[in-house]
Amino acid sequence: MDMDSVIGTTLRIGVIISIVLISAGVAIMLARGEGLGYSINEISSMRSPVNSSVIPVLSAVGHAASLDGLSLIVLGLVVLIATPVLRVLLGIASFVMEKDWLYAVITIIVFIDLMIAIFIIPALLK
Repeated sequence: MDMDSVIGTTLRIGVIISIVLISAGVAIMLARGEGLGYSINEISSMRSPVNSSVIPVLSAVGHAASLDGLSLIVLGLVVLIATPVLRVLLGIASFVMEKDWLYAVITIIVFIDLMIAIFIIPALLK
């Protein structure tokens, strides 16, 4: 299996896992009428207090094990965001294996930019 196939398969699997998690989360949340203690009305309201700043990712992962619908949705979104990040990491590995140092360095810079955008900037904005 060549690296392009690995990358393609990784992207497909990431999207499928994300779809399954989000769909299961929506179904569970609709069946229970709530998620993480918030009612469906609170979650779907135009002025909803529920957003990514009130649902820490680690908390959502912990609650996902208890099949909380909103936690599964958050986990599905995390998988969806992590999928292209993993693709960039696989791109770095591919360029290094091919000894294409220019593209390896460019891809490392892209990865660093992604990490800054995902972790550093949100922490600075709090």
